[in-house]
Amino acid sequence: MKLNTIKKAAICATLLAAVSCTDNFEEINTNPNGITQQLLEQDFNHIKGSFSPMFNNILVLTPEWKYQVQQGLQGDIWSGYMATPTGFAGGSNNTTYDLVDGWNGFSWGAAYSDVMYNAYSVEQKAKGKYDQFYALSLILKVEGMHRVTDTYGPIVYLKFGTTDPVIEYDSQEEVYNLMFKELDFAVSDLTTRVDANEVSTFVTTDLSGYKGDYKKWVVFANSLRLRLAMRIVKVNPTLAKTEAEKAISQKFGVMTTNDDVFKIVSPIYNNPIATISNAWGDIRMSADMESIMGGYADPRLAVFFKTAAQFPGQYKGVRTGIEIAAKADHVDFSGIGPIVNSKEMILMTTAEVCFLRAEGALRGWSMGGDAQGFYESGISNSFSQLGASGASAYIADNVKTAKAYVDPNFPVNNGAALNNVTVAWNAAGTNEVKLQKIITQKWIAGFPEGQEAWSDYRRTGYPKLLPVLKNTSGGKIDTNLGVRRLNFVQAEKDGNAGGVATGVAKLGGLDNGGTRLWWDKVGGNF
Repeated sequence: MKLNTIKKAAICATLLAAVSCTDNFEEINTNPNGITQQLLEQDFNHIKGSFSPMFNNILVLTPEWKYQVQQGLQGDIWSGYMATPTGFAGGSNNTTYDLVDGWNGFSWGAAYSDVMYNAYSVEQKAKGKYDQFYALSLILKVEGMHRVTDTYGPIVYLKFGTTDPVIEYDSQEEVYNLMFKELDFAVSDLTTRVDANEVSTFVTTDLSGYKGDYKKWVVFANSLRLRLAMRIVKVNPTLAKTEAEKAISQKFGVMTTNDDVFKIVSPIYNNPIATISNAWGDIRMSADMESIMGGYADPRLAVFFKTAAQFPGQYKGVRTGIEIAAKADHVDFSGIGPIVNSKEMILMTTAEVCFLRAEGALRGWSMGGDAQGFYESGISNSFSQLGASGASAYIADNVKTAKAYVDPNFPVNNGAALNNVTVAWNAAGTNEVKLQKIITQKWIAGFPEGQEAWSDYRRTGYPKLLPVLKNTSGGKIDTNLGVRRLNFVQAEKDGNAGGVATGVAKLGGLDNGGTRLWWDKVGGNF
């Protein structure tokens, strides 16, 4: 590759560089050895190269520290999944609601330099000519970027790729509407190809485990639509119902077996959580996981966590938002277990889809079944996916609930059980209690993908999590409500201040972690 190409790739690591780098793809991709564009296009190599960085940076796989600041010290913590025994930044950091801008820009940077930049590249080369690649890139783009809008709120979306001096942000409502339309195109195009028995051109490029199967990609796109539809149920229930039922009624439907799970299967990189937990000792089981899964005597505990080195045979979690005098105080509590000992990063499961359908049915939507059936199928699919036994007895248990959290080393961190619902479905229960059961089991089944669990917690308030004991936000973030979003990133404030101003205006509140997103509405769930 030419030296100017290498420099260009480095420059494109920020949003502004990325959007200003998109007007000369032809020059950048000129091969110095004289291979013609015609030869490159014979095997679609001029397009395929853009997919690997998209796959590998929805969640940053390497280096591991980038995952740690992209999600590990954000959604993985605020979801109630994990906690850190490490007192980063003098003990005042994301875990105590003093948001660290130096960390929190990485989820934005990776999304724009790797996901959006490469999706734009595919669009420029493939749209209208090789639409199968454009359709696939749209699905990956929606998967990657819905996480970003669910983190920050308004983002650059429609205007990405322009060279305007001010790059305007889209409101989260505008972004969601665009994403629904992008999924429309992708599903329509790929369905037509499946119906025509077209041979896939994506087999060797596909890092999802689908092996280029267009039908499976349509099933994932439908399932992703269902997730997005449920996200907006409190702010636009009519559109939520329409989009959810569209996902279910499409001819290939949504995920129904564990072969449909969407994951990134890296040929090279291990799950970064394994390194962060095992080698660095920077992440541990949360107190909430100990309280809820321990209270249920959940058979999946052994898949998710290791027993504590300090307390052999026991699962011990760390409470988030505590005073940390030394890492040694809790580093020998439970680390993350065999679920992360692979080269796979699971981003959507069939269990999640079952729980989405259970909630939809609870709301009276046409989901193809009833709430109890989907709820119990969600649990069964999770057990099956994880190789755990005892699903039937677990589903029938109407006695066990969450247990109180006890920190044997520092009793000041103890907390009463909060999420007091049993596993067994109760047809006579209120819709609110039924929803709490659904989201609690969805939360367990989704581990360790903390971004989605954090979004569900903000939307529904479930499961009920232990509040932080140390809040260093300066009054910006409510102790009991937790972090609702991330501040807009400093690089954008420095280089696209006018654009950030449009984002703040569309946010509808202060640019801090206490301001709710568009879909995060105050009030009950029904």
